[in-house]
Amino acid sequence: MTYKPKPIDSSLVVLSKEVLDLTEILAENVHEIWSQQRLNDGWKYGPRRNDARREHPCLIPYSELPESEKTYDRNTAMETLKAIIAFGYQIKKL
Repeated sequence: MTYKPKPIDSSLVVLSKEVLDLTEILAENVHEIWSQQRLNDGWKYGPRRNDARREHPCLIPYSELPESEKTYDRNTAMETLKAIIAFGYQIKKL
């Protein structure tokens, strides 16, 4: 395999406190979207991931997720916000 990911370099982007606070809201929404798609695809909660039975332990509310899973969702949200700013857009609450 020769694929090498090349994400946008957002290392110099500094998020304001207001935008940084948005990270947690978006992280929860990322989980909700993922969960809804899994449920729509016939998955259900299971104590261990089992692809054959379509069971996943993270089909629970965001607040009940292990911190490692929340961190994954937060990173997705934060890097998306940083990419938006790196592209020259502004994020502000109306």
